[in-house]
Amino acid sequence: VRSPPIRKDDEVQIVRGKFAKEAVAKVTSVYRRRYCIYVERIMKEKTNGAQVSVPIHPSNVQITKLKLDKDRKSLLERKKVGRQGVDKDKGKGKFSESDVAMADVD
Repeated sequence: VRSPPIRKDDEVQIVRGKFAKEAVAKVTSVYRRRYCIYVERIMKEKTNGAQVSVPIHPSNVQITKLKLDKDRKSLLERKKVGRQGVDKDKGKGKFSESDVAMADVD
């Protein structure tokens, strides 16, 4: 699967932005409404000294390890079966030469 939805407890590598040099880290929370995720050890210090998490856009990270539960495993299995194709001789629903030849016959 190319890009499954990101989820809490997935492990990600940040590939763009200020924190791109950081090692693989775990996602602490996902804020879908704001299109951002929060990753452990990615913090900044406020002026009063408090530590806050920095939001990171999901397009700037690469998932390295999924947290697999039964739902995610079944999703991967379904997609795997779909990619292998039930009917390989048909070829993605395209017309064969014999189908095209029979289209002219009335």
